[in-house]
Amino acid sequence: MDSSTTLFWLRRDLRLEDNAGLFHALNENSTVLALFIFDTVILERLEDKKDARVEFILQSLLILKAALEKLGTSLFVYHGNPTEFFKRVSPRSVYANHDYEPYARQRDNEVQQILAKREIAFKTYKDQVIFDRDEIIKADGSPYTVYTPYSRKWKATLTPSHIENYDTRHLFDHFKKIAPLKFPTLSDLGFGKSGIVFPERTIKRSVIEKYHLQRDFPAIDSTSRLSVHLRFGTVSIRMLVQVAIAINEKWLNELIWRDFYHMILWHFPHVATKSFKPAYDHIPWRTDLTEFSAWCKGQTGYAIVDAGMRELNATGFMHNRVRMITASFLAKHLLIDWRWGEAYFAKKLLDFDLAANNGGWQWTVGSGCDAVPYFRVFNPMLQAEKFDPDQRYVRKWVPELGTPQYPKPIVDHAVARDRALKIFKAALST
Repeated sequence: MDSSTTLFWLRRDLRLEDNAGLFHALNENSTVLALFIFDTVILERLEDKKDARVEFILQSLLILKAALEKLGTSLFVYHGNPTEFFKRVSPRSVYANHDYEPYARQRDNEVQQILAKREIAFKTYKDQVIFDRDEIIKADGSPYTVYTPYSRKWKATLTPSHIENYDTRHLFDHFKKIAPLKFPTLSDLGFGKSGIVFPERTIKRSVIEKYHLQRDFPAIDSTSRLSVHLRFGTVSIRMLVQVAIAINEKWLNELIWRDFYHMILWHFPHVATKSFKPAYDHIPWRTDLTEFSAWCKGQTGYAIVDAGMRELNATGFMHNRVRMITASFLAKHLLIDWRWGEAYFAKKLLDFDLAANNGGWQWTVGSGCDAVPYFRVFNPMLQAEKFDPDQRYVRKWVPELGTPQYPKPIVDHAVARDRALKIFKAALST
């Protein structure tokens, strides 16, 4: 790696178009090489060696590599520890987009220190959210912890420039001209094929137009299925906000929730391991491994819960309404620590995003910011009757429903609800 080459480090932004950091790298340099690092610190934490997210990243990178090679450049892929990589190379400069998760912040700080010792610039830019860090704050300078006033300020602050595309195309001749570079296989990385079919990178305008009417019904194709593409940056958040503003404010509100949770994680990083509201850490959670296993496998005897867990296990996806139902069931019906469920979702969700996953779990349990009150306990039977009235969703995933092969409920709803209310109330009053 010669000192005339500028590296653009791809992370959660696997696209060439409308990419903030890439735009700045190409605009300010004439010899840019795209880099992706399969971070072994992250990969070694993945228990499932058929983790579909690794496969999704690899497929996305192959698309990028083909596009880059049409431009006369290529994609440099490294498999290892990022800090070790940057100790061994001496590029002209390094560009990337901001990453907000605790590990990423620590990693980027270390990389910046390593590069600074050799006077190599490390520049990062906002790309995966519209507003980050301190851009949407209260008048007194403190962060919002309630969504509604945050969203009002978000909308009032938004200008066309915040969602303007970064036009990188006219700068593509600033990529470094090189021959195609070697590319790893899944087996090179220590992983195998998952068999999961990934959602298309397509903005379904007809679905988004009806989102506010159909979003709560899991049997209907009622959600965009773009969450995995947002997670890995194969689509631009700015493009999606443009679409949302044009056709559906309810969908725009969901994108604002995403910014909100990223802001919360930035200002309150303790939420990654603890309750946002400390009192909730006094709850004496049960550690029933048998019941937890039944929940994970979709064998609780509550069809809407089991359907959701089976869908998750088979596809890496779960409808948002069903995520709330399954999360509430684990934490309130079974009184099992929400962090167990959050960690299980983190293993299985294609679109796993620490800020959104953590925020969603803590919202459902009541421990998070702007969360539901602890005494709101989803009734899984009523939820199923309301949002899957003809049982199309549960019948798809629980075909043995109504037969002797389907398990009886592992807990009685009324008993479980009363138990949860008593324990939560006692813990939160101490």
